[in-house]
Amino acid sequence: MAASVWKGSISFGLVSVPIKLFAAARYSHISFHEVHRECGHRVQQQLYCPYDKRVVSRDEIVMGYEVDEDKMVIVDREELKKLQPASSSSMEILQFVKLSDVDPIFFETSYFSVPEEAGRRGYTLLLETMEEMKLAALAQVTMHQRERIVILRPYQGGLTLHTLYYPNEIHDVAGYGKNNATNLKKPEIALAEQFAKGLVAPFRPEKYHDEYQERVKKLIESKEKGTAAPKPEKTARLAPVVDLMTALKQSIANKGGHTKNRIAQSAHGQARARKTA
Repeated sequence: MAASVWKGSISFGLVSVPIKLFAAARYSHISFHEVHRECGHRVQQQLYCPYDKRVVSRDEIVMGYEVDEDKMVIVDREELKKLQPASSSSMEILQFVKLSDVDPIFFETSYFSVPEEAGRRGYTLLLETMEEMKLAALAQVTMHQRERIVILRPYQGGLTLHTLYYPNEIHDVAGYGKNNATNLKKPEIALAEQFAKGLVAPFRPEKYHDEYQERVKKLIESKEKGTAAPKPEKTARLAPVVDLMTALKQSIANKGGHTKNRIAQSAHGQARARKTA
């Protein structure tokens, strides 16, 4: 089993449920190293102090907070450990909410919670209560030297935890939500809805895969074997839409062929995934 990222307990009133948290998902991509073009060997990155004009070792590095230009306050890691709150080891449920009341923009990272042997009954009680009442739970926990608000929800027979952004961490973007057109026509809306209804389908995550990463793999394989590199994919250059009605009608007319093509591509992608698995 993978290493846990947090170990503590869920506090549910006077009930304490010991658990471990494990990362539920991890971003996957092809990783490259930085190498010297002339010899092909990996380069090393060194820590250089421009004041002392020399390379420094890791054991010489401490944490500093800049309070003014060229003025640092040095903070020791042990000093930070002494400031850790109770939520470092105990996750207290603050309230229960409907999951639909929490906008997805607040969701950050997902974790699976696994109960310790001593906490299985309490864990199951909390899980079944939340499933029966169709509720999620908000709690507070300290992870990676940050006190976070998290949401717990039932998922596939267990409790999944998501860290949430604080409101001040959600960025404001100038113009967002303020530049919408006000002169849409009812026939345009009706055609757009007709097009959207034709694409409504259950969510099937296994249908989708990273085609770019597959092309990168083929490029690496071709370089290793000394064969021809894969041809770059042609991308259509879309001109700005001038007549919405004409564009929507054409979209609806093309939808049948487009959908069949996407289904074929998806089936082909799944077949390739099974073949390489």
